[in-house]
Amino acid sequence: MSSEKISPTILVTGSAGQLGSEIKSLSDSFSAFNFLFVSRSELPIENEKAVQKFFNENAIDYCINCAAYTAVDKAESEKQKAFLINADAVGNLAKICSEHQTKLIHISTDYVYDGAVSVPLKEENAVGPVNVYGLSKLKGEELIMNKSSSAVIVRTSWVYSSFGNNFVKTMLRLFHEKEEINVIDDQIGSPTYAADLALMIMKIIEKQQQGYKYSGIFNYSNEGITSWYGFANEIKKWIKSNCKINPIPTSSYPTAAKRPLYSVLDTSKIKSVLNIEIPSWQASLKKCIDILSEEKGA
Repeated sequence: MSSEKISPTILVTGSAGQLGSEIKSLSDSFSAFNFLFVSRSELPIENEKAVQKFFNENAIDYCINCAAYTAVDKAESEKQKAFLINADAVGNLAKICSEHQTKLIHISTDYVYDGAVSVPLKEENAVGPVNVYGLSKLKGEELIMNKSSSAVIVRTSWVYSSFGNNFVKTMLRLFHEKEEINVIDDQIGSPTYAADLALMIMKIIEKQQQGYKYSGIFNYSNEGITSWYGFANEIKKWIKSNCKINPIPTSSYPTAAKRPLYSVLDTSKIKSVLNIEIPSWQASLKKCIDILSEEKGA
């Protein structure tokens, strides 16, 4: 009989998105684990029977749930769909993970807060979403907590990556197409590079493999505070664009969904628990832009 140690298996749902793609790109660096990557088309988490079948057929030690309905403005008119994917499906996933002794790591959002304060938000701060997307994500958190005592929920903000569609890529395109653009300057937060978030999640799993029992809510974003206007200017700086950026208030750019005006996350808990330093958003932005520049030049 073989005494070979079986590697723990990590399931990554929603693997075609920004975070899922970043986890996939660093998975080779974590050779102690087996990875199963499933996109929404391969395993829609709202299909409870399909999820149950997948878990029955695969021994899964950890599930990183990157699957989500993320169209913030569209959610206002597609409330049922947003709640199906971000709440009901997440609750079912938590229940199935619990039944199979699978540790769930779920990605949530700064939009669970109302943005009415002006000091970095701790995990225990009062929640109060101001849009349907935030409400659906908060409901998902609540369902997880009801169905799994071992789950980890990571709230993050302003996510971007060299993969998928995001603010950084939109700005890079507009800087090449326009001579002048308007960007909101009164919404304050912290950009998060999905590659940094992916690495932090893998560190949580490594610690859990060592016997640490982490559960509950953790905030994670890159270090530093800015506005969308400040974010845009930093992008402009790195590519030396001549495009003029005009700062405008939220009131001048009406959207279907209201946004929190302040959603800076206090990350002291995750830094203390994992004993990590988190890169500044400016340093991580430079890394992402360098990758995109290399891809463009290739």
